[in-house]
Parts: sequence; C-alpha cells; structure tokens
Amino acid sequence: MRSHWVKRSGLISIAVVVLTLGLAAPAGAQDPGRWLLTGASSVPANYWQGLTSDPDKSRMFFVGVFQGLWRTTPRLHQNAGVAAEIPSGVTQSEGYNHIGDPTWNPGDGGRVILPMECYTPGVGNTCGHGAFGVADPATLAFRYYVNLDPAEIPKAMWAETSPDGQLVWTSSGDDLLAYRSSDVIEANQGPSGPVIHAVRRLRNAVPPTGITGAVFGDRRLFLAGEADGVYQVWSVNTRTGGRNLQLEMRICGESEGLDVIPTLGGRLHWLIAPFDPGCELTYGPTSALLHFVPRPAHQRFAVKVTDTQVGTLPGTVRATVRARSQGRPVPDARVAFAGGRARTDNHGVATVSTRLELPGRFRALVRKGEDYGVSALVPIGLEQAKRGAAVPRRGAR
Repeated sequence: MRSHWVKRSGLISIAVVVLTLGLAAPAGAQDPGRWLLTGASSVPANYWQGLTSDPDKSRMFFVGVFQGLWRTTPRLHQNAGVAAEIPSGVTQSEGYNHIGDPTWNPGDGGRVILPMECYTPGVGNTCGHGAFGVADPATLAFRYYVNLDPAEIPKAMWAETSPDGQLVWTSSGDDLLAYRSSDVIEANQGPSGPVIHAVRRLRNAVPPTGITGAVFGDRRLFLAGEADGVYQVWSVNTRTGGRNLQLEMRICGESEGLDVIPTLGGRLHWLIAPFDPGCELTYGPTSALLHFVPRPAHQRFAVKVTDTQVGTLPGTVRATVRARSQGRPVPDARVAFAGGRARTDNHGVATVSTRLELPGRFRALVRKGEDYGVSALVPIGLEQAKRGAAVPRRGAR
C-alpha cells in the first residue's frame, strides 16, 4: 500500500463497476518481456492489502481491507479468517488500525509478520510511527507487536523476510530498511518495550513507482508499485541496491502485494485491489490475483481454447485447447490451464482438467522445447459471480 490509500473511501462503489477483459500494455510500454500473464483469479475484496505463504507452500495468508487476516489453501479455498486482527487495546494505546503486505517469518517456530500503521481516510498517517505485529499462522490470533524507531520510519506499509530468515525488509521514503528478525520478539513487545532499529539501509533503492508489496524470488527482492497508471514490478539486489524492471502493465485497479508460490498456473502472483477512480476496472468487481510464469524463449504457436465445461464453482473445469504452428498441428506439447496439465495429441488438441475454487480469467499455455504459444484470456465462472450467486467457501469461519 502506498500513500494513495485515500482511494479506500470509495469502496462502496465497487459493486457497480462494469466487468472488462482488458489485458495488454499499450504501445510504448517498457515491459521487458520477462514474465507471462497466465491468469487472473477473482478473489474476495477482503483480500486487499497483500499476501504471503509459508515455506511448505501449503498455506496462503491475505490481508485486508484495513486489518482482516485470512488463510487459504494454494488453490484459494478459504479455511480461516479474522475480520479485525489488531486488538482494540492496541488501537487505543498506539493508534494502529491498518495492516499492509505481510510476510512469513521463521521466528517463534513460524509466524506471520504484519506491518502496521495508523491511517485515517482523507487524512493519512495520524501517529507518525509504525510496528511489526506477530500473528499465529494456525489460529490467526494476534500475539504481540514491536514498535519501530519513528526517527527511521513513520509507518510500516509492507514487510518481507530475507531468504535466510535473518532480516525483515521494509521501506521509508526512498530507502529500503532491514530489521533483524531476532529483534521482533516478545521481550521487545509494545507498548512498554524498546523500539527496534534498522540494521541495513539501502538509500534511493525504492523504484520510481513506489512499493505496495514485496516478495523474495531467486534471492532478489521483487517490489510491486504503481504511479500515473503504470504498474511495475522491479527486482532489487539487497547487497548493492541495484534494481531491474521485471514487468510493466497498464491496467485499472490498485497495486498491492506479491507472492511466489507454484499454484493456479503461475509462479509469481500480484494482488490487484478493486479500486481506481476514473477508469473501468480491468479485473473487477472483486480483487484479482494475477498469475505469472517466466516467459519461455520463442513464441511460435497459435493457441486457442475451443471449448470449456464449467459447472458451479468450486468444481471441476475442463478446457479443450488447440495448438498450431504455421497452420499445422503441434503434437506432444505440454499444455497448462489454471493449474491443470495435459499433452496435445497428434491433432494438436488436448483436454485439460482442473479444479477451481473461485472464478477468474485464464490463458492456455502450450510449450514444446524452447517454443511456446498462449491463448487469449478465457472467463471461467464469471457469469455465476455476475448473477450474484455466492461462490461457496466451505470451512470458512
């Protein structure tokens, strides 16, 4: 989340926004072509600020709108949720009422770290200090919080644990800051405990589009952000502060958190919240979780989803996919669609079966050696959502 949090005040208008299938960045965009969009799952608007997953990649955690904490399976089956994660006593004593993009951390035997700040719509940061909260991943209970030195950082909007688990990264102004995980302990808990201090500072390492969420991938810190309608993900070398543009899009929505987990046909996932005044939501009316894979070497195939069979979700989805190269069938190619996999027959045709919890828009990706092809986005289950039929979330509480 960036300082544009004032957008939240229009949340009640989300339901009237018209659906659209917009996708591509316009001519002149700077996207370097490193990542390929394979789908966009329609997730609840409660999943707003960000997400993280555990090391086993068996649990995902979402935060939003202000301070809810929700847990799902990798395929987005929600199995626990707390609408108000920050205890009222903490809000009364410190002012904290908002959680940003969270991170998994190995401390305390495994925990979810919640970056916290004080926020009032139309006013902004009202207390001038921030903290790392600690939540139990099994019960989602709030355990304690540790205040950050306000001389270094006025609020905590995101957090990301280093690959070795030793540091927790966040940002202040144009700089990246890192705190020791070993300082985020009950002995330092607020309100009476000491503030903790950053042990690393990378000056001017924040990308030009700011930071709404982060995740480590291939030992690089991936940072999502948006500015003036441009949505970007950058990677940063946390040893040097050097950065590279990973992907760029032009969409309508609000950039939020990132995660890396193999699920739903993607590896890198970007949460887009359903609010952006003055334009028509690209993936509305709910939040969207965009799925990306590293782009293969050569786009050589023409791919089309010729048929889909979709019942009521959650449920099984089948997609018939056809792949051709210069008008000829592409046999024995790998086909992926919304987490399902198959191979083409001698006619270049495959039927992919998968199970989806939530509706969305997905693309069929066909690979053979270094060559690939990708279909247009295909809506799955969106008519059910448009009719107002509740998508069941069995086991949610």
